[in-house]
Amino acid sequence: MLTACSDSPSDTESSSSSSDGASSGIVSAWGSEPQNPLIPTNTSEVGGGKILDLIYAGLVYYDADGAAHNEVAESIETEDAQNYTVTLKADQTFTNGDPVTAQSFVDAWNYGALLSNAQLGSYFFDDIEGFSYDVDSPLTGLVVVDDTTFTVKLLQPESDWPLRLGYSAFYPLPAVAFEDIAAFGENPIGNGSYKLAEEGSWEHNVGISLIPNPDYTGDRVAQNGGVDIKFYETLDGAYNDLLADQLDVLDSIPDSAYSTFQDELGDRAVNQPAAIFQSFTIPQGLAHFSGDEGKLRRQAISKAINREEITDAIFQGTRTPASDFTSPVIDGWSDAIEGSEVLAFDEEGAQDLWAQADAISPWEGTFTIGYNSDGGHQAWVDAVTNSIKNTLGIEAQGNPIPTFADFRTQVTGRTIAGAFRTGWQFDYPSLYNGLAPLYVTGAGSNDGDYSSPEFDALLKEGAAAKSVEDANALFEQAEEILFQDLPAIPLWYANVTGGSSTLVDNVEFGWNSVPLLYQVTKD
Repeated sequence: MLTACSDSPSDTESSSSSSDGASSGIVSAWGSEPQNPLIPTNTSEVGGGKILDLIYAGLVYYDADGAAHNEVAESIETEDAQNYTVTLKADQTFTNGDPVTAQSFVDAWNYGALLSNAQLGSYFFDDIEGFSYDVDSPLTGLVVVDDTTFTVKLLQPESDWPLRLGYSAFYPLPAVAFEDIAAFGENPIGNGSYKLAEEGSWEHNVGISLIPNPDYTGDRVAQNGGVDIKFYETLDGAYNDLLADQLDVLDSIPDSAYSTFQDELGDRAVNQPAAIFQSFTIPQGLAHFSGDEGKLRRQAISKAINREEITDAIFQGTRTPASDFTSPVIDGWSDAIEGSEVLAFDEEGAQDLWAQADAISPWEGTFTIGYNSDGGHQAWVDAVTNSIKNTLGIEAQGNPIPTFADFRTQVTGRTIAGAFRTGWQFDYPSLYNGLAPLYVTGAGSNDGDYSSPEFDALLKEGAAAKSVEDANALFEQAEEILFQDLPAIPLWYANVTGGSSTLVDNVEFGWNSVPLLYQVTKD
């Protein structure tokens, strides 16, 4: 029998910090206007996600290091990694007084998975029996046993499935949510550390006010008098407010302050690794980048990039050159995967590989990297294309696209010309989450249309492994294939950069770059 998630939260750093003592001040934190009403299965961006994580509690939560601990779950047990029994802690309630039951989870997950509900997070349920991308179908793999117990049957064994359950798509919903889901999303009722200060507390494009939930009994008890999340139009404005003690916690430093923020904030500055991987993707159908010629050109381009120099010059030490396709903060990560030497700057090696490719089919044209010009990417794209241009002696340049929305439309519509920037912020702390959505044949975020039956088979075998350790060994073998094929060119891991005002204490940022606001104290 396997219990996947630790039930010993007292051994975590975050829990220790939160026991230092409560305070009554209201903490202000940077945020952005949520894209959609605050429905857990329809929120896939960080602005809404930050709020959801404060007002909801899931079966598990992740501590600062990314380790999963039971929260609403008393236990999550399986004997075969395919059939799970979830037992809830007793006497859990939503902030309207309704009990949090097994039905609360099953109803929320079924709503999120149903095709006609068109939820952005529906694919998180596609491994549960009954899920369909083609027709409305209930999750027949979910069975309510009693108020505090339900069972889950997956389509195949998946040893890391319990690790996913702290992600917001898996939060429960009270019955009232389904009476008018859009209206509910404007004034959501959760079961987490905080609740809305009052109906209408979400003031669009301004902010949202949260107060502690007195009925919350989990490990993330609020250590302050509340959290006001303020929406800013620019990071520069937020950073200036931080310097003036008009904002308490900021988790994204503007480009203009990369070189100064650590001196200006001193020990209140944060610059630490987070589960963010950045790359650029070369589509499989791009001329000269398929077959043996394509493999040689992809390796040549990777070796032509001086990652150390670019991260130092452009990012001022807030990025770390990549050693693989995942993240160093994820359990199982390795910087010694066979083939990873292709990420090292090697001028002569790059030129030799490019010449071998030219012998197959001479190169012509300009190599481009597409990016959205509203996101601060021009400097690094120019640096990377210059590195390629100078090393290989070819024309290489950025392809700016005005807005992120336009950029993504061209990427998902497969109309973008050339290569394009890509990146991944992990949904949950697992190597699988950094590989499957991006590189499995037909996966939702496989924007370069990469396909490798051998890679797919290793991912499937890893997902079915009996232990996380066995799974990670198979995922590492899968990465060896990626290093041979280079469907994307790994660039660097992004640090979380941020800081706090002089008015708060106990500020800590988690594995996924989000500050643990519940443990911030302010008098």
